[in-house]
Amino acid sequence: MTPTVALVDVYPMSFSIAEAFAAAGATLVRVQSTPEVPTVYRRPPELELFAANIVHDGDLGRSSGRLAELGVDYVLPGGETGVELADALAEALGLPGNGTALSAARRDKAVQQAAVRAAGLPVVEQLVITGEAELLAWCRGRSGRVVVKPIRSAGNDGVAVCRTADEAVAAYRAIIGRRNIFGVANDAALVQDYLAGPEFAVNTVSSRGLHEVTDSWRYAKMSVNGVVDRHCAASSVPAIQSGPLADYVFAVLDALGIGYGPTHAEVVVTADGPRLVELGARICGASAAYYAEQIGAANQLTRTVAAYLNPEGFLRERGRRRPRGHAAMAFLTAPSAGRLVGYPLLDQVRELASFHRVHIGVQPGEDLPKTVDDATEPLMIGLVHEDPEVLAADLRAVNYLDGHGFYRLAG
Repeated sequence: MTPTVALVDVYPMSFSIAEAFAAAGATLVRVQSTPEVPTVYRRPPELELFAANIVHDGDLGRSSGRLAELGVDYVLPGGETGVELADALAEALGLPGNGTALSAARRDKAVQQAAVRAAGLPVVEQLVITGEAELLAWCRGRSGRVVVKPIRSAGNDGVAVCRTADEAVAAYRAIIGRRNIFGVANDAALVQDYLAGPEFAVNTVSSRGLHEVTDSWRYAKMSVNGVVDRHCAASSVPAIQSGPLADYVFAVLDALGIGYGPTHAEVVVTADGPRLVELGARICGASAAYYAEQIGAANQLTRTVAAYLNPEGFLRERGRRRPRGHAAMAFLTAPSAGRLVGYPLLDQVRELASFHRVHIGVQPGEDLPKTVDDATEPLMIGLVHEDPEVLAADLRAVNYLDGHGFYRLAG
């Protein structure tokens, strides 16, 4: 029997999850959690892959009833904004899922850290703030840097690393009352202690309460365009199926009630051990699954399909894939805004030994924003090579070339 899968909030940035289920022969239904398309997605998705498109109007009974009529077998989020509605729909229909008891902890960064702490795991110190006075009082008790960020956003939107209380207040003012990248007004912000140490992205898939690390990456960072610790690259590391980092991530998944589906966790390994930055209960973006596939690691997309459509097979193969090569994703940083004419140094990048592919977000002739977060990245360079030293040298070359000379602007 052909399974029917409902994906909540599939937009162009996460369309790969729909393509993966379609390739496995599933019938697809798209659910849109809000009538309006969030501004970060810029345009609505193409609907050719979907047998139906349901726009949720706030009535859970109506939306779940429509899915029941369509014979939906599974419901999961297609993107960050779809997490809570996917939980609610799966629960209402009695389908495999993570339930609603901890849904807020899978979307709200403050609630998330509190849930992880309640499970007995070490976490970063934090405070939800709704006014400048409490922020200043909290900062006066700190000797190091702090991080101020929105509670329910993503893609490094509004995240600021602050050295002083004045910088923290300025970051708070830039967040509060503003709409985040998903179009939701920020009525509070989160302040946390700065976590010092290497930061890793750990991508997982779960089925029936058992977890697998599919692929993992170490971030490179730089301070540029007024942004401290901007992620400028992610380099593959062997998928970590055991050890302190994997144990910590799996314990976080349990603390957040995640027994099904993909997640994208960001963790800093401090001198005192791993500490969660945040976790998204959905697939990782940035073509990570594609590059994991290129080096022989597990593909988070196909593993997610297996976790739902073939759970026995998923559990048999869990943790068996090991990378054979090395990959890196370089996230380029435009130093200024303007009308883009072209990328004059891109041919030099293409000549690198490990060059694999370029993913262009801003085409010549379009407006180029100054890069301050993930949503304003102009392009990504994918590198793949069997020799890690060649890959590392080429990544340094890309970082060197990226700058004012890399972008030709009109005028």
